[in-house]
Amino acid sequence: MSEHLGDKLSRLRRLASLTQEELAARSDVSVDVIRKLEQKRRGSATLPTLHSLAKGLGVELTSLLGDPPGVPSNGEADPPQLVAVRRAISPPLFAPPPEPHRAEKLTLPLLRAEIADAWTLYHEAEFGRLMEVLPDIITDARFVAAVGGDDERAVGQAALGKALQLGGHLAIRMGKTDLSLSALERAMNAAADSSDPLLPAMISNSVAWNYQRQNRLDDATNLAVYAADKVEREHTTDASGVRVWGGLVMSAATSYARSGHYDRADEMMLTAEKAAGRVAKMLAPEDGRLVSVFSKSSVRIERVRLAVQYGRPEEALMLAKGMRLSKDIPPSWRTWLLLDVARAHTDTGNAEGAVKALESLRRVAPTWMRHHTLAVAIVRDLWELPTRPPGLRSIAEFLGVTT
Repeated sequence: MSEHLGDKLSRLRRLASLTQEELAARSDVSVDVIRKLEQKRRGSATLPTLHSLAKGLGVELTSLLGDPPGVPSNGEADPPQLVAVRRAISPPLFAPPPEPHRAEKLTLPLLRAEIADAWTLYHEAEFGRLMEVLPDIITDARFVAAVGGDDERAVGQAALGKALQLGGHLAIRMGKTDLSLSALERAMNAAADSSDPLLPAMISNSVAWNYQRQNRLDDATNLAVYAADKVEREHTTDASGVRVWGGLVMSAATSYARSGHYDRADEMMLTAEKAAGRVAKMLAPEDGRLVSVFSKSSVRIERVRLAVQYGRPEEALMLAKGMRLSKDIPPSWRTWLLLDVARAHTDTGNAEGAVKALESLRRVAPTWMRHHTLAVAIVRDLWELPTRPPGLRSIAEFLGVTT
């Protein structure tokens, strides 16, 4: 079972040689909240609170929040699959370039299709399978980006950029933010020489997400806003451009909310939601899996998430009520919505509603749920209630909360 948030907070505070009162002063979080967390009278906290505590402790957000859903980090050496991903992202120094693993049938259309399929694996939280296929995809893309004429190499560089961007996302899910930045820096270099004018902006969005995980909220905000402004000036006449712009606006709004500027974030989200209505009337991209996720559904899901994270559960439930998700919403976004609804019900005291949302989450994404620290925290909070709602024991046993 994963370490309780209160235990993490207490351990990190002692390592920093801080009293609870000193941490409260450094982080601008009340000492009462810190005491309740450390005494395990609370199993979770809002993201702005966690960001403030991480800043006060001088650690990355993941030190408190836990690694994102993926392979839980236990301090041991990287497993062989992750070593292979790391080696593909950062090939051995001063060695000859690797040959493609199947050059006899390698074509750009096939490579792009494989990259799109790999992104689907990512959104379905099939991280084990993704680690198996991604190293060969990156190796092939690196080869394609280096051969042929100028136009062919430019298209190959675009494929390499998308493959390395995916490597960056996967590394974040593994809790390896530094490896992610290495992958994304290489992706940006490929994007600069690519045929895709939107690729640098999409990679900027990924970097902003990485910065959020590292509690670098100002850096995340500035990068997302700068990239969004550039896309808005040059590329918002088609669906791909608006989707990339919208993804960046949502990213900036998330950083604003986590910095304590919820009203500014909500204003940006409303602007994005209006723009998403325009996307629905435009010609869809040839393969939307290679373009930023952005639609009315994705914006509404993100608005629910921010309302939950900022401690506005009633607003979150109102936004989620009767929501109909579009077919192109990736499974990972659907699972986030269920988790946020469960959190909102818990915060409003509706334990039965929380359990229903958790039961749905277990049906659609059991592996994802088991690896997600927030799911465990919600169930812990429910488990401590004087009267446990029907169905909770089965979920608690599934997550190991009863032991």
